Amino acid sequence: MLIDPIPVAASAPNPAYSWAITKMDSYGTVRRDTSTGNLLTINHSTNKNGDRHYVKLTSSVDAVNPYTSLTQRQTATVSLSIAVPPFGFTETAMVNLIKALLDTIADSDVTTTKLLQFQS
Repeated sequence: MLIDPIPVAASAPNPAYSWAITKMDSYGTVRRDTSTGNLLTINHSTNKNGDRHYVKLTSSVDAVNPYTSLTQRQTATVSLSIAVPPFGFTETAMVNLIKALLDTIADSDVTTTKLLQFQS
């Protein structure tokens, strides 16, 4: 079990986060940041095909709909799913694979901005 709350230091442009448990079961937790209200969901499952680990960050805002001029609740999510087969990959290999994905996204030839512009 991770500590409660999980403190995450500020890193520009993001503020510091403090992820406190709001829901917990045998499969994972839902945590809410005390200042932003963002949600962090962490789930784990095991089956004959291996283990699956899922992390999702959810943010909601009230925004003006440009078509109706009405204020509506809008929700955005970002997630990472890690599927580990029952054999053939060590924990170190999986950590390296995740780091390779994050490094690729952060690379100046890729960037999150370019992904959001439908570049692939």
